[in-house]
Amino acid sequence: MSDQAASLVDPRLRAFLDDHPLIEAVDIILPDIVGIPRGKRFDIGELQAALAGDAVFSTTLYAIDTTGANVDRSGLVWEEGDADRPIRLDIDTLAPVPWSETRAQILGGLDDFDRTPFFADSRALLARIAEGFQAHGLSPVTALELEFYLLDPALCPAGMGQVPVSRRLGRRSRECEVYSFDRLIEVDAFLDTLRHYCSVQDIPAKGAVSEFAPGQFEVNLKHVTDPVTAADHALLFKRCVKAAAEATGYRACFMAKPFEETAGSGLHIHLSLTDQAGRNAFAQGEAGDQLLRHGIWGLQQVMGESMLLFAPNANSYRRLQPLSYAPTAPTWGINNRTVALRVPAGPAIAKRIEHRAPGADANPYLATAAMFAGVLHGLEHKGDPGPPVAGNAYAQARRTVPTNWAEALLAFETGNKLDRYLGARFKKLYAACRRAEFDRFEARLTSLDFEWYLSAV
Repeated sequence: MSDQAASLVDPRLRAFLDDHPLIEAVDIILPDIVGIPRGKRFDIGELQAALAGDAVFSTTLYAIDTTGANVDRSGLVWEEGDADRPIRLDIDTLAPVPWSETRAQILGGLDDFDRTPFFADSRALLARIAEGFQAHGLSPVTALELEFYLLDPALCPAGMGQVPVSRRLGRRSRECEVYSFDRLIEVDAFLDTLRHYCSVQDIPAKGAVSEFAPGQFEVNLKHVTDPVTAADHALLFKRCVKAAAEATGYRACFMAKPFEETAGSGLHIHLSLTDQAGRNAFAQGEAGDQLLRHGIWGLQQVMGESMLLFAPNANSYRRLQPLSYAPTAPTWGINNRTVALRVPAGPAIAKRIEHRAPGADANPYLATAAMFAGVLHGLEHKGDPGPPVAGNAYAQARRTVPTNWAEALLAFETGNKLDRYLGARFKKLYAACRRAEFDRFEARLTSLDFEWYLSAV
């Protein structure tokens, strides 16, 4: 690179390339509307132009379903002629790809033609909603934790996932073995690889635990003061888990409910609020308790219409069952995992709300945005959530949130509490894309149609 060309390069990009001289290409990661990383790969020499806003991408990035099929009714396909819009990249997310020494990656989204963030970009949407806390003199502190399965790379004869053969047992595990060190030791190679990948990408993963089913694990992410960064960590963590699994002979699975008989996988979002002095606002005596209760009430009020954001696809709703540690009502409690909105045990300085409704398949930006919208709704209207649930919440509260896809679609489309936070255009687009996938799913014939009905009717 000539001295003149070097002087035009963003100094952060120049420092990155100096530190990683083997990088030849960069993955431009643009999360779609359901939180799937999509995008394109550039030669590293093209990155400076992309950072300057000279690269474009198809707007139908935000008009596709989970399978990548265009949603005609989105209004962004035929009506716009599959138009391109400028790519907006976040230089702070530039990082090496640890499973490929010649590649880097960077996160971004699309701008509209006037260079403002496009309304369908979920990263920008979360950032905008988070700004609402400023009017209350508060700032969010957020952490996300993800459950997932490590499966055999080979599917079973029926074409479904299966847990791998355990070297320790000499067969596929059939027992829960929750919190087992033996299960952790068995996947040491995966955990070591994952730890390395996360370290290289500055993803603050901490700890690992074997969860409530064979092959299921959970790794937590540390809390951060920027909610978009917290959601970035979740998105990129999933990418690292999948890469580490492939590198060590597994297949990673973030489906909400991969097996009928075992636990589903959740995305638990933790939120506390700091005041202008940097203190945890929830921990400030009676005033903090009231603030906490207002936030929980707001979350209760919006939970029904938020479920389509927490549970975006058909499989999501198989997780929402009684006695499953997944909520079926907007309950709240203290140190109680049977509720939807949990105030975890711990010191006052760590007092927070844990939202347990989202599945591991949710878009982390939109799930976090929906949680923020609920808390803001509570802070503005100052309702009271009632007494916390003690004991089994499933036995004390009837199902009052949608637990199937059709109900969730209707609740999202007809609800009005989220409108001011998400915006009418986003709501219309998200509902159109989710309903199009619902219609495709419902129209498909499966082997179960013939197993149950071929001879019986």
